[in-house]
Amino acid sequence: MSRFWSDVVHHLTPYVPGEQPLVAHPVKLNTNENPYPPSPRVLEAIRQELGDAAESLRRYPDPTALKLRETVAAYHGILTAQVFAGNGSDEVLALTFQALLKHDKPLLFPDITYSFYPAYARLFEVEYRTIALDSSFALNVDDYATPNGGVLFPNPNAPTGRPLPLTDIERLIARNTESVVVIDEAYVDFGAESAIGLIDRYPNLLVIQTVSKARSLAGMRVGFAFGNPELIDALNRVKDSFNSYPLDRLAQVAATAAYVDEAWFRDTCAKVIASREHLAAGLTALGFDVVPSAANMLFVRHDGYDAAMLVQCLREKEIFVRHFKAPRIDQYLRISVGTDAECNVLLDALRDIFGAYVG
Repeated sequence: MSRFWSDVVHHLTPYVPGEQPLVAHPVKLNTNENPYPPSPRVLEAIRQELGDAAESLRRYPDPTALKLRETVAAYHGILTAQVFAGNGSDEVLALTFQALLKHDKPLLFPDITYSFYPAYARLFEVEYRTIALDSSFALNVDDYATPNGGVLFPNPNAPTGRPLPLTDIERLIARNTESVVVIDEAYVDFGAESAIGLIDRYPNLLVIQTVSKARSLAGMRVGFAFGNPELIDALNRVKDSFNSYPLDRLAQVAATAAYVDEAWFRDTCAKVIASREHLAAGLTALGFDVVPSAANMLFVRHDGYDAAMLVQCLREKEIFVRHFKAPRIDQYLRISVGTDAECNVLLDALRDIFGAYVG
């Protein structure tokens, strides 16, 4: 049936999402989900919204997500007009590609990064050029001092987890005033510095965040962009030409409640960070090279064992991690940080695999 495809479809290499295992009790460390539940206030807010489901669910949600945006703006100490809300940060990124990154000069992003970036670039026919990370997977902002139609990268980076200091980010923005700089902060709450505090100084800065990771709401699909009102207006113009109601009622009240419960958020982040350090130490003791991470994932390799073999052996034990068959990183595993108990199951399984392999 490909004869009915549009021309653009023939040239797409779609993003491949992480596997959602069908086994009963997987140790699921492959999609960077938070191992802890969302705030109890989230569940209560959903219950209240469903209290009169016959009335609330038959009506469209607020297309502007005003209450949510007001809550998030107050949280960050910025104006509501500086906040855009969309159906997950992936949709926010897609709208950003269409609204702000399609120009005559190429978009720049790292060669090892979130694999949705090249997929979106091809889908929206945005010319792009990748900039190589160094041998330790660090990003050098001086490499981006070249004419461009935009700069985009995650901080911390994905899948590596490496953070970029805010001083370097500001240096990049200050030297790149003729195009938009987009910082994708999906994992920022696990140890990196947010650039939201810079948006009043730099009208070309757009910061994107999500409630999927640190606030345990991957199932609700809520993401944000923060920036100058002119940038936000561009996103709204594209959104309202595509899907005027991107966030349903339950998603809006759930995300609002998640931002209200600061104590739960901080406690969850602290537990994930502690588990990350525990897991990093355990993997290092087993001989893995572990890339320094400020995210809820670790990027690791072992000189003695093939990455694809390890993935398969772990899968047989119903333990799921992520492997990217891509240049420079085909011997690396990306491991999401689970609870300490899940991390220990992984470490024990690796010890068993190593023992059997040697034996």
